Amino acid sequence: MFQKILIANRGEIACRVIDTARKLGVRTVAVYSDADRAARHIALADEAVHIGGPAPRDSYLRGDAIIRAALDTGAQAIHPGYGFLSENPDFVDAVTATGLTFIGPSADAIRKMGLKDAAKALMAEAGVPVVPGYHGENQDAAHLAAEADKIGYPVLIKAVAGGGGKGMRLVEQAQDFPAALQSAQGEAATAFGNPAVLIEKYVPKPRHIEVQVFGDGTRAVHLFERDCSLQRRHQKVIEEAPAPGMTSEMRAAMGAAAVRAAEAIHYAGAGTVEFIVDASHGLRPDGFWFMEMNTRLQVEHPVTEAITGVDLVEWQLRVASGEPLPARQEDLAITGHAFEARLYAEDVPAGFLPATGTLAHLRFPDHARIETGVRPGDTISPWYDPMIAKIVTHGATRAIALRALEAALVDTEVAGSVTNVDFLIALTRHEGFGRGEVDTGLIARDLQALVAAAAPDPRAKALAVLGLAGLDDPRIRGGITLWQPLRRTIAWEGGEAVLEVLGPGSARVTLEGSTHEIGYEGGRWWVDGSPRRSRIVNHAAGTSVFGGRSLTLAPLDPLARGGEEAGGGMTLSPMPGLVKAIFVEPGQEVAAGEPLAILEAMKMEHTLTAARDGKVAEVLAAAGDQVEAGAALIRLEEEEDA
Repeated sequence: MFQKILIANRGEIACRVIDTARKLGVRTVAVYSDADRAARHIALADEAVHIGGPAPRDSYLRGDAIIRAALDTGAQAIHPGYGFLSENPDFVDAVTATGLTFIGPSADAIRKMGLKDAAKALMAEAGVPVVPGYHGENQDAAHLAAEADKIGYPVLIKAVAGGGGKGMRLVEQAQDFPAALQSAQGEAATAFGNPAVLIEKYVPKPRHIEVQVFGDGTRAVHLFERDCSLQRRHQKVIEEAPAPGMTSEMRAAMGAAAVRAAEAIHYAGAGTVEFIVDASHGLRPDGFWFMEMNTRLQVEHPVTEAITGVDLVEWQLRVASGEPLPARQEDLAITGHAFEARLYAEDVPAGFLPATGTLAHLRFPDHARIETGVRPGDTISPWYDPMIAKIVTHGATRAIALRALEAALVDTEVAGSVTNVDFLIALTRHEGFGRGEVDTGLIARDLQALVAAAAPDPRAKALAVLGLAGLDDPRIRGGITLWQPLRRTIAWEGGEAVLEVLGPGSARVTLEGSTHEIGYEGGRWWVDGSPRRSRIVNHAAGTSVFGGRSLTLAPLDPLARGGEEAGGGMTLSPMPGLVKAIFVEPGQEVAAGEPLAILEAMKMEHTLTAARDGKVAEVLAAAGDQVEAGAALIRLEEEEDA
């Protein structure tokens, strides 16, 4: 076993690897960028080395700096985590050339699976089912359109070097193909430096089911399947294992196909073979096709660990250090069911825009497995993925595990940034999902209901008023002090209420035309005679009430100067990011909905469009500018002056 390893990553996966390494007695070296000087993974590691600026290209993508850090600290191996350099075969070659061990597959295996078109040809040779499509090198637009006609609509355009939904477009009619192709190629070029695409038949009721494999370079085993069908814009939201509705015949067929795929490329380490499954008539052994292989550990690996009892990171370290596979196929079995929900800093009502902010309060339940790279007081940076945590639950049955996930999400407390926690809770309560009727289109079909913002609970707001007044102590002591009035007005950003302290443990709050009696008894808050499972928390960002749908009131800043809100004539940056392109210039006429600029943030591109018809008065930013949230980018002339 290694004595010391370097982790070429950050965030929750770096923390995850450190946990297992410590269990095995292996010392760890972390690397960090300027933005991560105070990050959790730095605090957990035995040593830490600074490698550059906040942009990934200046730090976590600098293979030379990472290898030098490993050599300088005496590390024997490098664990890549996922993302960044984890599937870069040139980095693997550079690591092994120095005598270090790369904890993962060979550069050759990564190259064989790195381009979707070549990988599918290889899998077809290995007897793995492949989706009908065009995977050739001819990228002429007319040729690709003709191939799409042969396959038959609807089709998917996919970047050959892609992942995470980038460079992917669904085309349902031939007349829409040229525009979709141009858009996909442009996004692929930006994200991967390679505009090449492939064309595939679109499966009408698709499920995304993947198989965890593990190899030692000669033979491989599978650790059963995960269902990752619950997606939004091709991004996974909640994953589970095993797949609902899976039959023993199909599990055996998928597992055998995944093992053939791994052994065909002499795979070593943890990997995932992803399949698209046609769920139109249930799960059938002849209804699944190879999509791609992720030659690394997956974000959702904890659900596989939960149902198998296997620590996949431990297996990675053991096999990379020269040990044989720790188990035979017949040694592996499924116990129970597991779910993983991805908690993100994102503004759901604004279209799931990635968000930033300082985590003024962060508290996770102790009845779930939590994978996180942040702590209270940490800042969600615009430079990296906005994930706050992965919340994992396990139960004897799917229903038990799902209810445990719902409870864990309800008990998760975050303040200082908007999150998708209410959206995740809504998914756990979705009737179809609860029955296991899941496919990749579920969220899109029911999006309006899933993101519908419930009206703020006035009783929760009344409790928050206590917190703003500094009376969140259950004894409500303020009523007997001389310096604090018994009746006063409490104001916050967007509202105010009248608070009356009636005595120890008793208060009355009047807001929005209604009055609420509040007390504390038996370890619970009571509002209007009913007990509430609520916690009042004061923090740097204001006062929050947790327990059910969370609510936060920000205190009114008497020194804040109000400004005129930007109207439809001003295009503002919705988040911190990099201006990738500006499409207009002063004096140009634009129509409502016309693209004005592209902003790159949180590893994705966002097109900003005109809110109305008009003439461009000013362009206030240029391509290459790094801008903050709310920064003015483009101003249209006032309508009366246009």
